[in-house]
Parts: sequence; C-alpha cells; structure tokens
Amino acid sequence: MATEEVNKPPSLPSYPQLIMNAIEALNDKNGSNKTSISKYIESKYGDLPAGHTTLLSHHLNGMKQTGELVFLKNNYMKADPNAPPKRGRGRPPKPKVPLPPGVVLTPARPRGRPPKDPNAPITSSKPGTGKPRGRPRKMARPEGGITGNSTLISTGSGRPRGRPPKVKTSPLTEVSVGH
Repeated sequence: MATEEVNKPPSLPSYPQLIMNAIEALNDKNGSNKTSISKYIESKYGDLPAGHTTLLSHHLNGMKQTGELVFLKNNYMKADPNAPPKRGRGRPPKPKVPLPPGVVLTPARPRGRPPKDPNAPITSSKPGTGKPRGRPRKMARPEGGITGNSTLISTGSGRPRGRPPKVKTSPLTEVSVGH
C-alpha cells in the first residue's frame, strides 16, 4: 500500500474532472481542442503521470461516448442538457409493443436445423416400395463373355466398352535393321 501512495500525486483529481474544469476555464464558444485542454491541465497541475496524453485521449473518447462531452469540428464542448440524446449509427430500433399482463413468453427457438431424435422409428421417404435407396449396383460380368441369349443388353459389336488394352509385342518378331 505504501508504494501506491507514493506513485499517486496527492492533489490530482480524476481525469474527467480535470477535463471539465479545463473546458469551463477556457470558456470558448466553439469548444476547446485536445491540445488546449492538455496545455491547461499541464499549466494548472505540474506533475502529471507519464502517459498523460494517452490518458487524456482515452477519457475524452469515453466522455464523448457517454454523452458528457460533444465533439464538433475537432473541438470538445459540454453537452447541452436540453439537447436530445445523440443517436448511434444505423437504423433506429423498432419500438417494442408492451405485452398484455399475464402473457408468458416461450423461449426462442434456436437457429438451424433441429437435431434428429435418436428414439424415432426409421421411416422411408416412399412407404411400401421396398427398394433400397441410391444407385443400383453394377451387374457382374458373365464368365463366358457376352452371348446372344444373355439377359444383358448387348452393345451390338460384341466387345467391351472403353479403350482396348495395349498389345504387347514379343521380342522375337521385332527385326532391327542396322544402318
């Protein structure tokens, strides 16, 4: 605790209070910019923390967001208490209609597809067909080749579809001619 008391300047008020005092003392009709506020605080309170400019910027932005200060043309001014509150960016929210008393809201449904029930019975999309789903399996090729009395549909030429296999030549039939 003793180190906290040593590091903290004894008579320095909070930064929002310092900023408000500076704006009141400078009393510009167009407001005061950050440098003039900073110079006033430095002249009035000599020993300031090392990160004074960073702290000042942080507190000015915070006070601007809460509506304590108005930022206009790069200057900060006190907010007018009679002015309407400043609206944020984007479309304003729709006004909520109050519900009649006694109505209990049910929790909202979660997004996405609901999970499948593991206890539900398995049902097919077409009841009574008995066919398996998906593409039927390829028929096995007959051992004796394609014949005329086969139940398979023949292509007409009697040979299989696709590119024929490469024919390997035997080394005895090749004749090399020397030049």
